[in-house]
Amino acid sequence: MPTLSGVHHIALTVTDVERSIPWYERVLGFTVVGKQDEDAVGVRKAFLRGPGEGFALTLVQHPFAAGSLFDEKRPGLDHVSFAVPDEDCLREWTERLTEHGVTFSPITEELSARGTSVVALRDPDGIQIVLWAEKP
Repeated sequence: MPTLSGVHHIALTVTDVERSIPWYERVLGFTVVGKQDEDAVGVRKAFLRGPGEGFALTLVQHPFAAGSLFDEKRPGLDHVSFAVPDEDCLREWTERLTEHGVTFSPITEELSARGTSVVALRDPDGIQIVLWAEKP
C-alpha cells in the first residue's frame, strides 16, 4: 500500500478571511505567507504557517458562506487538533488564551487517549480547535 507521510495542510472555510487572519495571528501565532484575492467564482484564500513545526493552514472564504455557522454535528470537519509538547506548554497556552480574551475549556484528560491532556476553544466562526498534549 502507498504511504501517507503526514498532513500537508488543513483548509478551513471561514465567513470572512480578513476577520479570521488577525485572530489566527494574534491568538495562535500563525503568520500569513500568502493570499489569493477573489478568483473567478469569488473564492478568497489566506495561506498561514504556524509557530514551531510550521503547520500549514489555509483559510478559505466562499462567496455564499456568510451567515452560515459551523456545526461539527454535520458531515465534514469535527475539529482541528494541534499538538503541543507537554502539559506545561498547555498551561502556557491557557495563559495566552486568557490574555486574548478567548473562551476555552479547562485542561482535561482526553478520555479516548489516556495520558493526554487537552484544551478546547473556538475560532471566530465557531470552529472547534483542540490543543493536545501527550504526557511523557
